[in-house]
Amino acid sequence: MHKQNGNDPYDALRLENQLCFPLYACSREIIKKYRPFLEEIGLTYTQYITMMVLWSDKKISVKELGSKLFLDSGTLTPVLKSLEGKGLIKRYRSSQDERVLLAEITPEGESLREKALSIPQKIGCCITLGSDEAMELYRLLYKILGSCRQE
Repeated sequence: MHKQNGNDPYDALRLENQLCFPLYACSREIIKKYRPFLEEIGLTYTQYITMMVLWSDKKISVKELGSKLFLDSGTLTPVLKSLEGKGLIKRYRSSQDERVLLAEITPEGESLREKALSIPQKIGCCITLGSDEAMELYRLLYKILGSCRQE
């Protein structure tokens, strides 16, 4: 961030003084790097991160899934609908509580996991951070996310 000269009240509105801008631009650039690898397995980035949760959890409430992904239902619903259309997941109401919608991975969704296995390494090669730097950035980003969630 640039130093503010103290005299210009508009310094706070300068792009180079915004923490949010490099976060936003970096996110877009990294997601762009994912695109060719994800196209090979037929997923968008949002579908991919959704599948990452389902590969791990197997079955989860849609509400909890949205919370893990920091996605609202208006964004998550079309993603789940698309994944269901591809046969990778199924959605259904909980037998214990009809208000709870569940998402569960299918055998087809499980098999896609093997095809996705090389993606993190391929992306890692695109990012020029040492492992200590990457861990520090990870820690700081989750610290920011945690503070945003508390508000």
